Amino acid sequence: MATTRARIVDAAAHLLAAEGRDAVTTRAVAAAAGVQAPTLYRLFGDKRGLLDAVAEHGFRAYLDRKAVHPAADDPVDALRTGWDLHVDFGLSHPALYALMYGDPRPGDASPAAVQAGRMLRMHVRRVAEAGRLRIGEGQAVALFHAAACGTVFTLLGLVDRDPSLSPLAREAALAAITVRTPAVAAPGPVGAAVALRAVLDDVAALTSGEQALMREWLDRVAAG
Repeated sequence: MATTRARIVDAAAHLLAAEGRDAVTTRAVAAAAGVQAPTLYRLFGDKRGLLDAVAEHGFRAYLDRKAVHPAADDPVDALRTGWDLHVDFGLSHPALYALMYGDPRPGDASPAAVQAGRMLRMHVRRVAEAGRLRIGEGQAVALFHAAACGTVFTLLGLVDRDPSLSPLAREAALAAITVRTPAVAAPGPVGAAVALRAVLDDVAALTSGEQALMREWLDRVAAG
């Protein structure tokens, strides 16, 4: 069954890359994979389930590509590397990228997009723990994600792509959410709150109730 599922996903991915999303019909995928249409419904539920599986399949290639890059010691540099790989993935695989991000549904993102978001939040948390986050973690994640996705979709729509656009957008986004000097070394109220908020779960001196209250206070300070 696993082999059949993989064959179907592979067939759908090839159709998507060659002919676009509209070509990924149940009939076309079943024919390309050499199975009957009911098999698709049994394994994926519906077309959307199949498309989500295709997006996950493509995102695995993205993760494999990221794995060849050693983790940066500087958490801001790690964010910078993540941006570059994200943009490169989107430009290299526009149909897959559109599956992940082109049809936003609040609270109902594709599994691949959810996984990508989890990775971004992990990188932003590292920046916060280093005392280099200018704004709250949630806002930083949303801003960085919006800037990266907007850059990819803008570039995909251009006939003549400006190679400097992505680096300019990247550095503007980083400047908006990070500081050069760790806030713990030169504390301001927002930077200090963000840094403490990032490591609050590791503070053993507070009870769970005290942590919840402190978390609320720090979030309010971080929001400015």
